[in-house]
Amino acid sequence: MAITRPHPVSPPPNSGPSPSSAPGAGNSAKVPDAVRSPTSGPSRARHRAPGAYLTVFNIAMMTTVTVMSLRSLPAMATYGLGSVTMFVVPAVLFLMPTALVGAELATTWKGGVYMWVREAMSNRFGFLAIWLQWIQNVVWYPTQLAFIAASIAFMVGLPSLSDSGIFTAMIILGVYWTATVITLRGGNLFAKVSSWGGVIGTIIPAALLIVLAVIWAAGGTGSQAPLAAGDLIPPYTGISSIVLVVSNVLAFAGMEVNAVHAGQMRDPRRGFTKAMWLSFGLILLVCIPPTIAIAIAVPHDQLGFTNGINMAFQVFFDHFHMGWATYLLSGAIAVGAIASVISWVAGPSTGLLAAARTGLLPPWLQKRNKHGVQDGILALQGLIVSGLALIFIFVPDVSNAFIALVDMAAALYLIMYLLMFASALILRRKEPNVERGYRVPAMGLVAGVGFIACLAALIMAFIPPAGHSAVAAGAYPWLVALVVVVLGAPPLLFYQFRRPRWDQRQALGVGVRGTDQER
Repeated sequence: MAITRPHPVSPPPNSGPSPSSAPGAGNSAKVPDAVRSPTSGPSRARHRAPGAYLTVFNIAMMTTVTVMSLRSLPAMATYGLGSVTMFVVPAVLFLMPTALVGAELATTWKGGVYMWVREAMSNRFGFLAIWLQWIQNVVWYPTQLAFIAASIAFMVGLPSLSDSGIFTAMIILGVYWTATVITLRGGNLFAKVSSWGGVIGTIIPAALLIVLAVIWAAGGTGSQAPLAAGDLIPPYTGISSIVLVVSNVLAFAGMEVNAVHAGQMRDPRRGFTKAMWLSFGLILLVCIPPTIAIAIAVPHDQLGFTNGINMAFQVFFDHFHMGWATYLLSGAIAVGAIASVISWVAGPSTGLLAAARTGLLPPWLQKRNKHGVQDGILALQGLIVSGLALIFIFVPDVSNAFIALVDMAAALYLIMYLLMFASALILRRKEPNVERGYRVPAMGLVAGVGFIACLAALIMAFIPPAGHSAVAAGAYPWLVALVVVVLGAPPLLFYQFRRPRWDQRQALGVGVRGTDQER
């Protein structure tokens, strides 16, 4: 890529227009290089300081912790061997298409999902796509941070603290703002913290679960879950069980998030593709064998949603008379969850900045600090998350409501994926001669399967899943629709009422695409 800064948009003030903005180049050619052009080889990034590049390891680990959280494994373990099917089906129909399509788009067009959809459709739809990715993530923060609070409570030997609204709110505020400060430092500090945090808190605990389960089985201890071949098929409980399998595609959401950082690699065309394949394998290894390990050792009634993974380690270590190790692993799991938060703080907000600086958000939301990091967007994001955290203090039992809200907001993310897969197909037809860093074989089939899987999951998002009790079944689809409208409408309103002075590219001496002002 051409990016030689830690953000994918806008060249320095004195850089002048890109060569492609010369008169007669046409509207499409007037897009500034920092916003539009496909990626190029490593030679264009040669001015980056030594050690400032992101490695394959960095991107792979960031992607793994972005997608996979140990928090969800105990809930899936309740299905025993059936959880294998519930992971494999979405992996084939969604995770693999997302990894393949994301690799082609990220190694050809820089800027993440905003740029991909913008180039395929229009600035309006590109803005909508990155907004949906960003806002769904903002709503998700409280549940992930509450999980961190539960892990810390186990780490200090006081699991009852996880039921305290004040404790939960304090952890949410402390961890979130720490992640934000790390992101604001710029450079690749966030990548180092996120990737090594992922090793400590995701890879190592997952591997340990497998080892403990093998020792458990080798010692002749019985399994808490049936392990017959027929148990690979999850029990059928009507339409709600189908909803659970289809909607589980979002267990693998996030493969595309770190595409905005591809330009910070030495050779994004090769490196990013390798990172996608590595993270794909790691994600499957982190979710499937450890889930079976939990199902083997932990009684069904101990597989809670918030602290289930901590309970799983407690069962294992108590059995082996190593109860003290539970505290260590709870701390490690908290580190892994924090790494996931850091990845999400850095990714979608960077993509939203790319859209903002084309005139789609007010100038105060386009502000960047001396490190080039989007402090305006991060400030707004932090205020929203802080407001949600304070609710825990006044309504301690609000966790179920948050879980319901996150489930509903997932519909927004599915709409973004529909736009992404459609854009991949459109760009193959619209830009057939652009050299691609990686080319998906049978793009029509791969992107088509991903699109259909997301469409099916979107339809199922309006049906309450099995075991859902936070919202009445009759009101559930109407509340989903309300959440989609309320959280999804702002980008369309911003676009409709945008002002010419919002476009920061002219102030920087960068060519502006005429058609963007018309769309």
